[in-house]
Amino acid sequence: MAKKLYKPLPEYLAIGPSDIHGAGIIAREDIPAGIEIGITHIYDPDFEDDYIRTPLGGFINHSEHPNCEVKENESKEWRILYTTERIAQGKELTIEYTLYKL
Repeated sequence: MAKKLYKPLPEYLAIGPSDIHGAGIIAREDIPAGIEIGITHIYDPDFEDDYIRTPLGGFINHSEHPNCEVKENESKEWRILYTTERIAQGKELTIEYTLYKL
């Protein structure tokens, strides 16, 4: 089985100013719906909430009307960000926060 390649941010994303909260993940080009963006969290029971956040997980902001979602892989070793709709260049990627809900 091939090893998974990890990139902190794909070339088509950038960390930039956010109208939601300080900084966020911004599309540098149009992104289609249904695309796997990358890993947001890596499971590690020695860290708060049992996860280490990657740059994607650390900078993606919450929205009541998100354009992405996070899914856990089958082995629960990491969480992966996917687009749920087309995201235009210059728009912020957002999710509905669920990891920290009580």
